[in-house]
Amino acid sequence: MVLKIPFNRPACLGNELEYVADAFARGHISGDGEYTRRATELLEEALGSRVLLTTSCTHALELAALLLNIGPGDEFIVSPFTFPSTVNAFVLRGASPVFVDIRSDTLNVDERELERHITSKTKAIVAMHYGGVACEMDRLGRIADDHGIPIVEDNAHGLFGKYGGRYLGTFGCLAALSFHETKNFTCGEGGALLMNDDRFRERAEIIREKGTDRSRFVRGEIDKYGWVDVGSSYVLSDVLAAILFAQLQKREYVQARRRHLWMTYAEALAEWAEGNGVGLPARWGADVESAYHLFYVLMPSHDGQQGLIGHLRNRGIGGTFHYLPLNRSAMAQRLNGLVTRCPIAESVSERLVRLPFFTALGDDDLASVIKSVRCFNAR
Repeated sequence: MVLKIPFNRPACLGNELEYVADAFARGHISGDGEYTRRATELLEEALGSRVLLTTSCTHALELAALLLNIGPGDEFIVSPFTFPSTVNAFVLRGASPVFVDIRSDTLNVDERELERHITSKTKAIVAMHYGGVACEMDRLGRIADDHGIPIVEDNAHGLFGKYGGRYLGTFGCLAALSFHETKNFTCGEGGALLMNDDRFRERAEIIREKGTDRSRFVRGEIDKYGWVDVGSSYVLSDVLAAILFAQLQKREYVQARRRHLWMTYAEALAEWAEGNGVGLPARWGADVESAYHLFYVLMPSHDGQQGLIGHLRNRGIGGTFHYLPLNRSAMAQRLNGLVTRCPIAESVSERLVRLPFFTALGDDDLASVIKSVRCFNAR
């Protein structure tokens, strides 16, 4: 079924095609070319972190696990309400996830429940900022410091969101970004590793370059390069970096447009939500600035979730669920031999519906979605 208003549609924001053509004209379309440099410098200047562009957020997370020397017998603390990549990156190194339930307001990992799950095996805390709204980084940071445990931020949703005036992705020693088609800024497939501790920089560069010191060779620091560490092919094509650079140049427009969409949904659906027992995303505190990655409604029941998704689809509108709780997954059972209970994440998963939300969503289509939601009786 072709939807009149899809759940997501990537936007061409300006100079994407011009920059791709220029990358070809320069004769360098593999990794670490001119547009990799430009996009990297833009991100580094904006965020104040060291940046390595990668082929995906998944690969950035895998790089983080390698840099932290995660291995068999280790544990890491993570929300169950996230994409499997958040967990797989560490499981691939032999570590076991310890799932901590989420808060009912932000849907981020509940920092109040975290400390009691820390053991001598805990080697990382993975903080995923759901929907572009920050985890409670002050409390998470204090817990991590008290126990000497590094924080890795999964900031797939949160580029240019803030907490306490600081950009998300700049709190942990390492962080990962996503430039997938569904994200605020996209090159189709892509990601980045943010490094807020310079001790990781040299080795990250090597791992990203298939375990070689080729980057030093390209810079003229050595006359030959060879195999010096473990690694894989995590380098983003310069063609994709050209698309990404064009998108990032429009970051102020993107943030403003998505804020408009989010606020319009929140205000227009408030009365309907109250009358139907439906939850809306919580308004964050003064110290948090969202990246406005998505907008959801939290239905009273699973039947309500499925009913609204079907109701929208019958009107040519793409609404959808989100994460299935990883603690209840078949893979979690294989890893731990038991199923950990995270009741809030499990309940949210069965009731949450994401509404169409993308930068190119026009006001007329936005109004059509709102009208269709309002005429659905959730009781």
